[in-house]
Amino acid sequence: MAARRQYEELARQLSAIGAVKRGLGRVLPHECPAGSAAVLTLLDRHGEMRMSRLAELLAIDMSVTSRHVAHVAERGWIDRSPDPADKRSRILRLTPAGRDMLADLSERYMNALVHYLADWSDDEVDQLNTLLGRLRTSFGDCRPVPVAVPAAPPVPPAPPPSPPSPLVEQTTRTPV
Repeated sequence: MAARRQYEELARQLSAIGAVKRGLGRVLPHECPAGSAAVLTLLDRHGEMRMSRLAELLAIDMSVTSRHVAHVAERGWIDRSPDPADKRSRILRLTPAGRDMLADLSERYMNALVHYLADWSDDEVDQLNTLLGRLRTSFGDCRPVPVAVPAAPPVPPAPPPSPPSPLVEQTTRTPV
């Protein structure tokens, strides 16, 4: 097992990942912010789905998911059709325009990584891919899981109160 100082350094390095994500976010086209890109990516990876499933995969609130979905639907990148099993729900699926946008996003990301990692060897990039994949596997799907809280140990019974001293006046008033 790694030493505490190694975990502290890992925590510092992981907190700096935000800078990497912001750098990659700058390559996204203005009309396709990160939330929209995530919607398109998940629909491509998992196929058509209900909005509730998408919210679960994004690990965000339904209202936020709804805004992302509205944004990509307005641009014609996804289709929202009635769910045959429940007419109140909608099935989300990528359109050809959505697939084209995904191809553009992929190209932009790849070009950015080629630029930023130009001084990395192929082996180093492979090692990073392997370790990041392993890290993600260790964390699972990152959705909240109910945690069993251990029961508190039993508290021993308090000793019986001692009888009041005859010299001390018993009162319920607060002293002045």
